[in-house]
Amino acid sequence: MGREPGPGAGPPLLIACALGIEHFALRSGDRGGAPGPVTVLRTGMGPERAHRAVSRTLGEERWRDAAVIASGFCAGLAPGMHPGDLIVAEETRAPDGTTLCTGTDLLVKALVKAVPGHAVHTGPLIGSDHVVRGPERAALRAGGAIAVDMESAATLRTARAAGGLGDGPDARPVAAVRVVVDAPEHELVRIGTVRGGISAFRVLRAVLPAFFEWHRSLLLPRR
Repeated sequence: MGREPGPGAGPPLLIACALGIEHFALRSGDRGGAPGPVTVLRTGMGPERAHRAVSRTLGEERWRDAAVIASGFCAGLAPGMHPGDLIVAEETRAPDGTTLCTGTDLLVKALVKAVPGHAVHTGPLIGSDHVVRGPERAALRAGGAIAVDMESAATLRTARAAGGLGDGPDARPVAAVRVVVDAPEHELVRIGTVRGGISAFRVLRAVLPAFFEWHRSLLLPRR
């Protein structure tokens, strides 16, 4: 899975994704410069699988204090988005509640440096239990969301619950960074079979240095 926590190591970083292709992209990126132990966890598709996998991992003593990033691909909801654009969530939304993200501005700056030339969008990221297409996208956009995926909201909600400290000043640091793989004007049928999917894959491979910079910059007290 990744470099395990050990004595004297900094706080761990858990990066959660759903799909094998996302896992491969994140695992094959530049892993140099991590300030502490890091693992890329493949949860499987959907909010329930994400909840189970993240809960199980954070229940292990060695990952108890981990910061958590939900990553992978997503569907962009706003007109003008393109495959390869980056989404940095200010919050994730789901029927069971909203989770505020940590250090959004830090992540945006780090991603601009790590993946130059690709647009970075910030705003609410909404969770779904199914692939969203057609008119449903417009409805989600009308509610204020800028992108949708199936696992980020469940991942972050579970991570915060595992910390037991809610969204207060001592809450577990969490973030969601997604790469747009399709958008209203660029709908993708199968990932990896068209240019947009390949572009999104390359961007996802390049994000790890930004994740490590965010992790290094966290100033919140750790338990």
